[in-house]
Amino acid sequence: MKRKYSYIGLAIIILVFGIIVIPKIAERTAKGNIVENDRLSGSSKTKSSDDLAYINIEGKNKKVPDFKFVDQNNDTITNQDYKGKVYVVEFFFTSCPTICPKMHDNMLQVQKAFQNEDNFGIASISIDSKNDTPQQLKEYADKNGVEHPNWHMLSGTQEGVFDLANKSFNLYAAYNPEVEGNFEHSGYFALVDQNGYIRSREDQFGNPILFYNGLEQEQIDKLIADIKKLL
Repeated sequence: MKRKYSYIGLAIIILVFGIIVIPKIAERTAKGNIVENDRLSGSSKTKSSDDLAYINIEGKNKKVPDFKFVDQNNDTITNQDYKGKVYVVEFFFTSCPTICPKMHDNMLQVQKAFQNEDNFGIASISIDSKNDTPQQLKEYADKNGVEHPNWHMLSGTQEGVFDLANKSFNLYAAYNPEVEGNFEHSGYFALVDQNGYIRSREDQFGNPILFYNGLEQEQIDKLIADIKKLL
């Protein structure tokens, strides 16, 4: 008889659980919240979701290496010229017939947001070292609204630029005579903090997004917001 009552009690508990808990799980699953909420709550994530991540490689935060280029004013610019500044890095070329015009329009939005900020800068690095001379970069800058004193249009050796793009930033760039314009590259922007470390926001699972898509308005809005955080 006692065992019979035990079974009845267990059945009641299961029934109550099904009535109260299962509908809540179904509702959260339908809204797409179960992965985000439960996975993060069970992780070792301690930072606020508003914090910007470092790009960690082999236990070390990724830092921009030393570089040395010439800008549109024929001045030598190194990474030390950006020390103490939050800056955005892109790889482009002035005769680009595809994605560069859109990237530039979006970078102009970033410039406008920080027009009067001395501790902000932009590094637009040309991947067409042969044609993008300082004179060509100057003409491009004047024609296309480059006004911030810390926006440097940079050129250097082809090898040096490709090494910086592909090995240091992991932002793809390459010469390819079979494509329109003879060069191909990613449309992403990299964000660098005052100490030279590459930073980004995190996705919903706590992983760095690494870069910001320079072709998407939503990503530009996020980039501007994250620059403000670092400043």
